[in-house]
Amino acid sequence: MTDSYVYAAARTPFGRFSGALAGIRPDDLAALAVRGVLAKTPALDPGEIGDVVWGNANGAGEDNRNVGRMAVLLAGLPTSVPATTVNRLCGSSLDAAIIASRAIETGDADIVLTGGVESMSRAPWVLPKPDRAYPAKDMTAVSTTLGWRLVNERMPQEWTVSLGEANEQLAERFPVPRERQDEFAVRSHTLADAAWTAGFYDDLVVPVAVDGKGTTLTRDEGIRPDSTVDRLAALKPSFRPGGVITAGNASPLSDGASAVLLGSQAAAARIGTDPLSRIAGRGVFALDPQLFGFAPVEAANRALKNAGIAWSDVSAVELNEAFAVQALACVDAWKIDPSIVNAKGGAIALGHPLGASGGRLLGTLAHRLRESGERWGLAAICIGVGQALAVVLENVTGNVMETRR
Repeated sequence: MTDSYVYAAARTPFGRFSGALAGIRPDDLAALAVRGVLAKTPALDPGEIGDVVWGNANGAGEDNRNVGRMAVLLAGLPTSVPATTVNRLCGSSLDAAIIASRAIETGDADIVLTGGVESMSRAPWVLPKPDRAYPAKDMTAVSTTLGWRLVNERMPQEWTVSLGEANEQLAERFPVPRERQDEFAVRSHTLADAAWTAGFYDDLVVPVAVDGKGTTLTRDEGIRPDSTVDRLAALKPSFRPGGVITAGNASPLSDGASAVLLGSQAAAARIGTDPLSRIAGRGVFALDPQLFGFAPVEAANRALKNAGIAWSDVSAVELNEAFAVQALACVDAWKIDPSIVNAKGGAIALGHPLGASGGRLLGTLAHRLRESGERWGLAAICIGVGQALAVVLENVTGNVMETRR
């Protein structure tokens, strides 16, 4: 067995629903992320890539027919580079990295390109096929943008509540009051804006030309630096009368793509750069579908155990903020310092294009560790229908390696 390493990461800016990236097909967004990460390793011959593992949560529209393979072809890579697309909903691109890391560790591949894409703006409406030809009744088009659709009637109703209602239930179970959720959301926007202003994302985000007139999206579109608790308090609940979840303390519908290049230690010479981080532990966990927001708790605990470290060793956490309530419930359960969580902003501000978010978390975490010089970090993400994934990274950049020696 060998180790697997993160060598480079890149992503597009994340666009608002029906915003600047809405005119760009998801397979083209994916190709932009592929080209972006490979631009960071110019010495690498793309033909050396042993496989591409790509995440995508929808697959019902322009991202059909294995969007990972489409991204490879559209990015201009040799046709000899294979690709597959995986779907673990919100965790798809983190799952892609996990799958790739296992391939490297077992010797099945030396260099694997991973990532994910989602255009929630362009997710189509679908019609179920009728039981017989030409039914004499109206048919309802179903949006594939988010959540349950075409639900199997054999599923228990408590499992198939909306994502928002599921998180209202979490807020009751733990509990996490509305004001605390709004404070967390404001923190996300404040930290995201500060990170962009300080130049942290300059090395991670690839600008995207959004039209033929020279307009370019260079920054995540959903960040609201002027957000305040008072402004969020004025928003109406989105899922229940008198509820606590609003458009302000939940992640927005988004468009975007991310990419992460993984390889073995022996591949460094061919990639042409030293690795950023070692993938030291992985964790997966599942529970009742409506409790999905709490699933990262045990996924992270398992990843830490597999890495042979404890929470006290962890200096940086990237936790996807699907909803403020579920992120806070996880942080509380871990009993960790909240300041180490999403220090560069989270999904409430940056956006949550489902299939791309895991790659964003992993790339941001590797760069946070490189910037701080700290050794251990963890990325975790909740997944609809009751699942979660987590990955532990060990910083292997020069300053940390010298300290360990």
